[in-house]
Amino acid sequence: MKAVVKANRASGLELVKMPEPKLGPKDVLIKVQVASICGTDVHIDDWTYWAQQRFTPPRIIGHEFAGYVQEVGKEVTFVKAGERVSAETHISCGYCYQCKNGYREVCRKSKLLGIDYDGTFAEYLSLPEHVLWKDDPRIPDEWATIQEPFGNAVDTVMSEDISSKTVLILGAGPIGLFAVGIARACGASLIIVSDPNDYRLDIGKKMGADIVANPKNTDILNCVLEATEGNGVDVVLEFSGNKLALDQGLKSLTPGGRISILGIYETPVDIDLNREVIFKKIRIYGITGRKIFSTWYKTSRFLSSGLVDPGPVITHTFLLEDYEKGMQLMRDGMCGKVVLQVMP
Repeated sequence: MKAVVKANRASGLELVKMPEPKLGPKDVLIKVQVASICGTDVHIDDWTYWAQQRFTPPRIIGHEFAGYVQEVGKEVTFVKAGERVSAETHISCGYCYQCKNGYREVCRKSKLLGIDYDGTFAEYLSLPEHVLWKDDPRIPDEWATIQEPFGNAVDTVMSEDISSKTVLILGAGPIGLFAVGIARACGASLIIVSDPNDYRLDIGKKMGADIVANPKNTDILNCVLEATEGNGVDVVLEFSGNKLALDQGLKSLTPGGRISILGIYETPVDIDLNREVIFKKIRIYGITGRKIFSTWYKTSRFLSSGLVDPGPVITHTFLLEDYEKGMQLMRDGMCGKVVLQVMP
């Protein structure tokens, strides 16, 4: 089979021929129809500091996908050949303290698809049945493949009730852009999006943002205060992983508000806890992965019902062989979500 592999501890990826994966008794063989590129995949390609610490080659990369069941192990009962599936990318053990207490997304023994486990940038994929999700047939392939990152946005937006709230979204990458549509569908009264990329701010408008602001030429705090009669926003959703953006978000948050943080930071962050957290009595939520599997139900319903149309965010589709074109668009910031067509 064709597969995109990180073969060595250096920048770059390779499109190579690999043997099809073998099945254990509880595994499922999936023919990958579409996959989509995540920023994590670009980090692995570029061999950033994070990738060097976290990733061990050789490994097939990729973790977002939709595909069809080809074969099942002898103990598999959940799916059958011909069904279209996606998967939770945190492959949890099911037995540790976190798993037993309903926090499988932070399982202590979790393996990540495309990092610890051969991934989705390949014609075939083998996964244990307990991580599979049956896709709603009303959801097209290009939407089905983005359910995993869409779920990140769902949990970030819906950490608390957001109806009638004023919201500041920091970072208009694909997940931040999905969050715009989700916040709008959940009844947010005002949505402000901040990002230094005008291309992505335009997508933010299409997804339902009321105000978009580029911090290169706009004072974000003043923008927020003007839009909220000096109160600040009720909710900040932080997707950027940028220290300055986080600081702007905390200053823009009204006392008694909440901030949910999905962005990943390259280095430790300093926060004035007295001024920005304690005396403002704000609530901070750290978001990782999705709630397994309750978030998948919400995601599927948002997409299958038409409550959120992710179409404006999905800007490019390439063949698997042309994966590097998508990677470069992501580096340049001239795309939303990039989808790879794996099988014709």
